[in-house]
Amino acid sequence: MNILAIDPGYERLGFAILDKNKKEKESLIFSDCFKTSAKNEHAVRLAGIQEKISAIIDEYSPQELAIESLFFNTNQKTAMLVSEARGTVVATAQNAGLKVFEYTPQEIKMAVCGNGRGDKDAVIKMVPLLVNLPPKKRLDDEYDAIACGLAHLAINKA
Repeated sequence: MNILAIDPGYERLGFAILDKNKKEKESLIFSDCFKTSAKNEHAVRLAGIQEKISAIIDEYSPQELAIESLFFNTNQKTAMLVSEARGTVVATAQNAGLKVFEYTPQEIKMAVCGNGRGDKDAVIKMVPLLVNLPPKKRLDDEYDAIACGLAHLAINKA
């Protein structure tokens, strides 16, 4: 069963397609980071996110979406933009028939690192131990998406 995992963002959105393996590490089918241009208007950036998520769903046929819930404690403007991007992802997945699962940053870190207070470096170190990663340079948003997918597979025994 393929799942789509998302680290929501407005400027950069990390995504991963993972598959649950019974006797081995989970498989990472594909991952990347989608970037929107600050030169584009807000609506154009959201439409780009919707188009990208739709294309991923069409290509990989995931059955479920695992997405990180938002936690912001500083910039309210950024929080609103990311919230709208996240809503775009959830609506796109729901309209495509995916079952949607949401996880807090603490749940993801607990599932991947064994500690809900782990930092980004801990997540980046643990992800390759839990899933076979094809070699390539990855941004932290991509690692966060993979970690969200791993948390989903661990928590839901998908």
